[in-house]
Amino acid sequence: MILYRYITSELLKSMLAVTFTLLVIIMSGRLIKYLADVAAGELAPDFLFLIMLYRLPNFLEVILPLGLFIGILLSYGRLYVDSEIAVMNACGISRLQLLQLATVPILLVTVTVGLLSTVVTPAGIRAYERLLVESKGSDGLKAAVEGRFRLDHNSGRVTYIEKLNRENDGMSGVFIAQPMETDDGRILVSVIGADSGLFDRDEKTGQRYLLLDKGVRYVGQPGALDYQVARFERYGQWLQDETQSRGRKAADGKSTRELWESERIDDRAALQWRISLALLVPVVALLAVALSKTDHRSGRYAKMFPAFLLYMVYLIGLNAGREALASGELATVPGLWVIHAVFLLLGLLFLLGPDWVRRISGVKH
Repeated sequence: MILYRYITSELLKSMLAVTFTLLVIIMSGRLIKYLADVAAGELAPDFLFLIMLYRLPNFLEVILPLGLFIGILLSYGRLYVDSEIAVMNACGISRLQLLQLATVPILLVTVTVGLLSTVVTPAGIRAYERLLVESKGSDGLKAAVEGRFRLDHNSGRVTYIEKLNRENDGMSGVFIAQPMETDDGRILVSVIGADSGLFDRDEKTGQRYLLLDKGVRYVGQPGALDYQVARFERYGQWLQDETQSRGRKAADGKSTRELWESERIDDRAALQWRISLALLVPVVALLAVALSKTDHRSGRYAKMFPAFLLYMVYLIGLNAGREALASGELATVPGLWVIHAVFLLLGLLFLLGPDWVRRISGVKH
């Protein structure tokens, strides 16, 4: 029990330190991207904190296995360098028992990643997508920046809002210019100027509308003189919600139960990916214990690069396998399980295999 508590304490401290560092790096990079979107009017600043919060589980489910992997390499590497494992070996503790001493952190991370990938992350992605739609106001106006022209590259719409009131979705000094294609193929331009406007939602249908007050609308072909001019006291425009997912797969936002009951090939691939994230943890822990062996001359960081390279090959292989599953190039059975089996066998060979195999992962004395 003393060894269990000692190893668990060392592993958890190293793992948490590595996980926190990686999380700060990734979240900082993502925050910079979102801040750029806010400055460009692509994202409403009011939702920035919530968007980061909803994306957090998605980051953690990938960072935690890597944090455990590096934590085992660092903590066991220190034990090898300080000859503590040599003392354990002299007391009859085998390499397999070294893996067993790390059971508590491995199980803890496995269960946590499993809950994140199957329950928390899908719910976070759904909330994230809904927030993006609400942030963009379904037509790109709600995220606009006061006093700045904004171009929507998808629709070609140019908007300008003199003043915004984000509390009630109100605005004043509104200018909207958008190209329109007629039935005969002509390209017209619709230009709207209004004193004020706001967003409204139909309580029965849930459909969103843009309501503009006291303005004028011009429709015509650039260079021509036959413009249509319409003055209005109130002008309503139906807003088509943006339902497309920003994630890699639309299936990422579905619940695990939906994926389990679905026969779609991309849903099957997403389901195997979620389960694979949990299976990844014990396999990489086995690899880390096997690759952590070092000595005084090599130092505790000697195996860090090759071990990290092996981890990346494993993770990239799972990503490639998911893409192959979704495209039909890889059968559902064996699917991603064959990748796990390969690396599990590799870890067992490094840990318990013949001497010539263990020399690849260990240090020849």
